[in-house]
Amino acid sequence: MENFFDKVAGEPIDRVDGRMKVTGKAKYAAEYELPDMAYAVLVSSSIAKGTIRRVDAKAALRAPGVLAVISHENSIKVPAHADNEHPTEPPTGGQPFRAFYNNKVYFNGQPVAVVVADTYERARHAAMLVQVEYDKEKHTTSFEENIGSARIPSQVKKNPKSSLADYDRGEVDGYKKAPVVVEAEYLLPNEMHNPMELQAITAHWTADDKLTVYDKVQGTKPTQAAFAKEWKLPVQNVKVIAEFVGGAFGNGLHQWPHETAAIIAAKMVKRPVKLMLTREQMFYMVGYRPRTWQKVAIGANPDGKIVGIRHEAIGQTSSYEDFTESVLQQTRMMYTSPNVSTRYRLLPLDVSTPIWMRGPGEATGAFALESAMDELAFKLNIDPIQLRLINHTDVDPDNGLPWSTKYLKECIQLGAEKIGWSNRSMKPGGRRSGEWLVGYGMGVGCFGAHRGAAAVRARLMANGTLQFQSAVTDIGPGTGTAMVQIASGQIGISPDKITFQLGNSDFPQAPNQGGSATVATVGSAVVAACNVLKEKLLGMAASAEKRFTDVKMEDVLFSSGQISLKNSPSVGVAYTDILKKENLPEIDIIQDSKPGTEGSKYSKYSFSVHFAEVHVHALTGRVKVNKVVSCADAGTIVNKKTAGNQIIGGVAGGIGMALQEDAVMDHRFGRYITKDFAEYHIPVHADVPHVDVIFIDKPDYIIDPMGTKGLGEIAIIGVAPAIANAIFNASGKRIRELPITVDKLV
Repeated sequence: MENFFDKVAGEPIDRVDGRMKVTGKAKYAAEYELPDMAYAVLVSSSIAKGTIRRVDAKAALRAPGVLAVISHENSIKVPAHADNEHPTEPPTGGQPFRAFYNNKVYFNGQPVAVVVADTYERARHAAMLVQVEYDKEKHTTSFEENIGSARIPSQVKKNPKSSLADYDRGEVDGYKKAPVVVEAEYLLPNEMHNPMELQAITAHWTADDKLTVYDKVQGTKPTQAAFAKEWKLPVQNVKVIAEFVGGAFGNGLHQWPHETAAIIAAKMVKRPVKLMLTREQMFYMVGYRPRTWQKVAIGANPDGKIVGIRHEAIGQTSSYEDFTESVLQQTRMMYTSPNVSTRYRLLPLDVSTPIWMRGPGEATGAFALESAMDELAFKLNIDPIQLRLINHTDVDPDNGLPWSTKYLKECIQLGAEKIGWSNRSMKPGGRRSGEWLVGYGMGVGCFGAHRGAAAVRARLMANGTLQFQSAVTDIGPGTGTAMVQIASGQIGISPDKITFQLGNSDFPQAPNQGGSATVATVGSAVVAACNVLKEKLLGMAASAEKRFTDVKMEDVLFSSGQISLKNSPSVGVAYTDILKKENLPEIDIIQDSKPGTEGSKYSKYSFSVHFAEVHVHALTGRVKVNKVVSCADAGTIVNKKTAGNQIIGGVAGGIGMALQEDAVMDHRFGRYITKDFAEYHIPVHADVPHVDVIFIDKPDYIIDPMGTKGLGEIAIIGVAPAIANAIFNASGKRIRELPITVDKLV
């Protein structure tokens, strides 16, 4: 098989949509202008639990330009809601929140009404005039005060073989027999989805039974299916446009109440309706990384060999819907241990439902596991790198399968050398730079290397240009750029002659962009489509050049827009000449792709190692992340520039996890105090140092024909513990509750 990556893969070509984005030509969900547009603003609940006694909309309805005030009192019923059906399948169990379904209040900030007007300003003004009367009930929002009420997830009750069920390998609590034991509790706060682009939707009923939405989502096809099910429409009658998405970390993977509210409003006022959340509403309505308590116990021999691990986790969820994530998976498979026990529980509270957030579950679990490994290394007086190498796994201990590929040792070696690990002092506080204490830390990350089913449409034009279409979205990693690069190498056409159209549910099938699977999934369909095009071109080549009669695929090369003979490279025929000779304006195909069964024989993961050099001011406790080195085992790298962007973004998110992000709630009201960027802190440029990115760049053809593995999640998994471990190495203070702020260090 000709390896196209020898030609163009890895080359740091610029983003194909970069110019559109920086010039403002790229349209996002809130930027579509339709004739006779109306604007909607949500009214949010001011209590955390209870019922709505009355919605007084008189003043709002008298305000200029107001078209409607919609609440449970007068809303049309969504067909699936009216039959008490699930509007869409929830992440794992329970009943998703249904906008304007009844008078119950489940969380503070819940949408209780929507005001529609002829301008946004008028809708916003009128929303302030809506008065809502409640019958309050005692709410429960404090995680710590109610942790004793944690329960087994409903998913486990339905399926005892669920991956979330209690897990034991070897002897239960076998760690207790080890001569050296570390036990510690770790706590992560709620971390909120705050991408640059606010959540927004423009809903337009083009007919009574036909709906078009311009929506900020991570998958047009899944969203299309969800709305079709909710409104009981044929799938083809729903169209979802999400051509550009201004950042998403999981908040576009679930159907949210503001979307249903906008669709209801558009149906009722018989006009297109645009609705965009405020920054404060983003804290309540589009999910978040759930507050999670963890306890890790590791027992080892004096030589560092792990005897047993126990890892427990309790995650926050809403009172009406279970949300679960894979907090404990890395513990089961990262290190050799004959005895491993994991326990996962949920704590329902009167809050909105969490959702997956970049590195979902795994980033949370890695903070506890990798911090505990560092604590064990210190107690054993063993270098943290050496401890991990001692317990390196050559096969997956969770299922006994061989790895498809694993270059974790190489990641550790390269990253350690780049960060200057040899400068690290084994004794905390052993290195200084003036008034600053200097520390080094590391954290390992992993995430499943997944591939799904997808299809693409490919059109090779008579002028030599090639166009692809896919329903996939791009939440920021540069999906179109990667697909153009894959196609260029596979069929031998210059990238500037290839376009990749995406973000439209009318295009061929593609899953959500999430779980680090887009390149493997959609890229495989691009490869398959290119292969079909090559077969068609070769089959017609003899009409333009007789020497290609009866020539087989293995005897030719596809390069620079032409087919040439391997044994006579000067003999070639251009694709344009073939189509001209055949009198064809284009070759138009739709090609699908899905993984085979061979992958079931392997355990498939991407791996990362993050190293951090941190400075802690000896007097004030101020923390500066001075340097980060991240090394990734993510298969073949399609584009080193966009892949590097992914890693840098993940590191920035990891710095936020470790040092800044903390959604603080006033439990008297069940309402967040940190409701904007003034109070909820995220990293800015000054907080993020230069990040050295290293790629192993070795293919994994078990996953897909390009040899790629997922990258987006491992960019953040392991960053927070690397920083926490570096802070301990600098200061001698072990902080187990994130974020690590000055008050915890002084």
